[in-house]
Amino acid sequence: MNTYACCNSQGGLRFTTAFIGEYEPESRRLKFINAGHNNPVLRRSSGAIERLDAGGLPLGIQQDVRYASGEVTLESGDWLIIFTDGLVEAVNQAGEEYGEDRMIAVLNGNIGLAPDLLLDRMIFDVNAFVGSTPQHDDITCMLIKVA
Repeated sequence: MNTYACCNSQGGLRFTTAFIGEYEPESRRLKFINAGHNNPVLRRSSGAIERLDAGGLPLGIQQDVRYASGEVTLESGDWLIIFTDGLVEAVNQAGEEYGEDRMIAVLNGNIGLAPDLLLDRMIFDVNAFVGSTPQHDDITCMLIKVA
């Protein structure tokens, strides 16, 4: 993927961040590579927060870069949030960013909800935070609750 991106990156001027994961249901293992993307947040059922940061540069910046892979075992009650920078960098009228702390607070306050309802709650919270302030990036978020 990086080789292709480098061949089409206009000398590194165009690049792509990506989080790529492969889940093995039998072992509950998630293998992943984070290519310059926001670090996904894994909220353990205990409340502990982990960030999935193994990886490397965004795709398309450097041809011969090596990417580290990471692996975590997911347990019942864990939540995984994979999101774009448009979520945490959404700004309000005062120029304040929404930030990861607010995102995690919404998660912590609503862990009893189904993932679709929690996602609705999170997007509602971001929209309430920014109000009518124009945004300059997309907001993409995926929530996974481990059963």
